Formats: sequence, C-alpha cells, structure tokens
Amino acid sequence: MRPLAHSLALAAVLAGVGAAWAHAGELPAARESALSYLVRQDCGACHGMTLKGGLGRALLPEALKEADVESVARIILDGVPGTPMPPWRGLLSGAEARWIARALKEGRIQ
Repeated sequence: MRPLAHSLALAAVLAGVGAAWAHAGELPAARESALSYLVRQDCGACHGMTLKGGLGRALLPEALKEADVESVARIILDGVPGTPMPPWRGLLSGAEARWIARALKEGRIQ
C-alpha cells in the first residue's frame, strides 16, 4: 500500500474508532481514569476538590440533576463567557466531554 493511501486508511480507521466511542458512550478504561483525575485536579481547583463548589458551582449529582448531559458537555467544551470557566474544546473531544458530564451526573467521579 502506498504511504498516502496507508495514512488515509489509518485515519479512517481511527475516525471510526472515535465515532464508535462517541456513539457507544464508552472510552477505554485508561482514558476514563485519566479524565476522572483531570476533573478532580483541574476542575477541582475551581469547583472544589470534593466538587461541592468554590469559585465555580458544585458538580455533584444533586447540583446537576436538572441539567442534561449535552448541556453540561457543551459547557465543558465551550466554557461560559464572562466567567472564569474556560473552554476545554481542543483539549477534550465531544465524546470525552459527554463522558465527564455523565460521570458527574451519576456521581462516578469522587
């Protein structure tokens, strides 16, 4: 296979894997662990290390019960203009943001 064709085929396979994760809502266990750590450390800096709130609002299930996963994921990806909440788009994929949103709503990140 020619190098360009090989690269295009690999890109298509990887895009398919990413689409499968986004569709199934699943990520590899190692990535889920890394995202949990990111939330506890990076998000916890503003939302409180126990996610009970601080500079940012609480991220506990009871605080997010009225919000849908897509809305929370959109805030993660795009931030909140005029507030300290930064956008994470470019650092996190849509599938990863949705995983974080679901995990927060379900109380899986402690």
